[in-house]
Amino acid sequence: MKIKLLLGMLSSIAFIGSCAMPSSNQKLILESSAKIKNPFFSESSLYMKYPHFDRVKNEHYAPAFEKGMENHMKEIEAIANNIDSPTFENTIIAMEISGELLDRVATVFFSLTSAHTNDEMEKIRSEMAPKLSAHSDQILLNGDLFKRISQLNDKKNNLGLNAEGIRLIEKYYTDFIRSGAKLSIEEKEELKTINEKIAVLQTNFSQNILKEVNALAVVVDSREELDGLNNASIEAAANEANSRGLKGKYVIALKNTSGQPAMASLKNRSLREKIHKTSLSRGSNGGDFDNLENLSKVIKLRADRAQLMGYKNHAAYSLESQTAQTPEAVNERLSSLAPKALDNAKKEAADLQKMIDAEGGEFQLASWDWDFYTEKVRSERYSFDASQLKPYFEMDNVLQNGVFYAANQLFGISFKERFDLPVYQEDVRVFEVFNQDGTTLALFIYDGYARSSKRGGAWMNAYVSQSKLKGNLPVVANHQNVVKPPEGEPTLLTFDEVITMFHEFGHALHGMFSDVHYPYFSGTSVPRDFVEYPSQVNEMWAVWPSVLKNYAVHYKTGELMPKELLDKVLATQKFNQGFSTTEYLAASILDQALHQLTPEDVPKANDLISFETDALKTGGIYFEAIPPRYRSAYFSHIIGGYSAGYYSYIWSEVLDADTVEWFKENGGLKRENGDHFRKTLLSRGGSKEALSLFKDFRGADPDIQPLLDRKGLN
Repeated sequence: MKIKLLLGMLSSIAFIGSCAMPSSNQKLILESSAKIKNPFFSESSLYMKYPHFDRVKNEHYAPAFEKGMENHMKEIEAIANNIDSPTFENTIIAMEISGELLDRVATVFFSLTSAHTNDEMEKIRSEMAPKLSAHSDQILLNGDLFKRISQLNDKKNNLGLNAEGIRLIEKYYTDFIRSGAKLSIEEKEELKTINEKIAVLQTNFSQNILKEVNALAVVVDSREELDGLNNASIEAAANEANSRGLKGKYVIALKNTSGQPAMASLKNRSLREKIHKTSLSRGSNGGDFDNLENLSKVIKLRADRAQLMGYKNHAAYSLESQTAQTPEAVNERLSSLAPKALDNAKKEAADLQKMIDAEGGEFQLASWDWDFYTEKVRSERYSFDASQLKPYFEMDNVLQNGVFYAANQLFGISFKERFDLPVYQEDVRVFEVFNQDGTTLALFIYDGYARSSKRGGAWMNAYVSQSKLKGNLPVVANHQNVVKPPEGEPTLLTFDEVITMFHEFGHALHGMFSDVHYPYFSGTSVPRDFVEYPSQVNEMWAVWPSVLKNYAVHYKTGELMPKELLDKVLATQKFNQGFSTTEYLAASILDQALHQLTPEDVPKANDLISFETDALKTGGIYFEAIPPRYRSAYFSHIIGGYSAGYYSYIWSEVLDADTVEWFKENGGLKRENGDHFRKTLLSRGGSKEALSLFKDFRGADPDIQPLLDRKGLN
């Protein structure tokens, strides 16, 4: 198992690690596992090592994890205790190819606990979190192993390696140091305890989010209360109610963000208020799924760990390995944008209040009014509202004639749907991706619909990572949470969902185009504040005229989106940017505020809500009408791999906006432009410093001005 994967899982959905001896019950599981045809015990026999979703059952996971950790530790001990002098092959390469069984089960398990989980899997997840944390520590704190890596690092330039090989040694050396390899024996034991506690708390936090979002769905008694929603949305709400045994009622399921899609259309102000307040209350209701205690403990433990490692706070520790490098750099960027964003937001709020007053509404704009009146202002200003777009955005058409078409025009790749490969849920689709010369590039999995077994949001993951060392081609997946329409109805996307589809496919391209030798550097294995860059760049093609023309067709008539409507779409690109930038910056500033605390300053659970308000006021971004995109109790990013890292989207957007200008300057959607982007950046993964890759592509350092222009922050 490559160390990068090990560390990545530690910082995301669950922690990897365990060295504890199996209990008697676990021994029984391991002994009986020989009688089970466990699909993880051998490499997948399917095309391109595609996972055997059709064979995987809940009872396979625990034995595979236990055996995987056992095998991995034997391999690691053999490397660490090798009597031969350390070489690149017997130490670094040996580590890169170790842990194959653990890699297989962990990749599938943690992917599916996000995409299609169940109670038994969540139980396994809870049981494995501390074990996997301990396993990781046993490797990363192995003194003999670190000694070998250190010796290689000292002479890395004299080993006859290419630049990628030298960088691999450097990264292993740095990873071990940042994981505590230089700590004393006593400090290592303390670190193990901290890591194990964090692993358990993070798992509890993410499980609570999924449980709470399902439990707090808003029940509506009558169809009349849903006035403003279209028929498809109302029928979907009725179906959701039926699935919960609430026949005759309607259920508005919640998305993971603070804002909820229904708020833009619902005319019933009291219902908007109820939905909004319910959304904001998630994880802080004091019930079984309350997350405030979990969060307080995690933040405190992270601060403790950072100081143990010699850092002022967790943000300082975390950001050291990112392109931003320091909390000061992040603070400067956020503080420079916040006043401009807030000023724009207040101007937007004034426009909304004028609309409320003009309609005779005797109330002040509240946060639950923003989306509804924004659509009214948009309609008045541009003679158009967002609902006009949906008939032109049928899901499959957007995917194949929009997302795939743009990729074909830019990179020459093509797609063929596969029906012979198993899927883990009936709505999931699989496509084989081909280079222009007909050779296979990758397999692409698309999982578009929301369901109660799926976490909120949208994301990309890799089931198989590209590597020349292992001879692997990539198998990558995109996930969204589009509400499935009633049977027989088309799936019509909002404009935001269209943008999200293009965004996530940008991540997929980053994974599919990977052309590196070592697994460590594969695909999206880049700094967190760089990984969003290729995905944000890909959003530009959603509104590129020739691409829009190819996919924006009416689902009934097949007619192209009228030019006047298209022009309005393009004209509204800067509309409501004050709101969107403010809610994003508020969440980013909250993330930094939590992770720049010393252990002594971390608030107790019952003080976290007031801490949020104070942090936003201190950060100059507090505005009652615009809550943060995520409040701390359901802020899954900062519990997962984006702790002290939610700023990454705006940091990457500087690169994105500058890149969009490059494409425009060089003729836009052209093969030579795509080939250049692929060759210099998308194919390189983490094999070179991120900003060096950007400069290889752009020919210059990034310029922030295009971002300021885009967001109207000049």
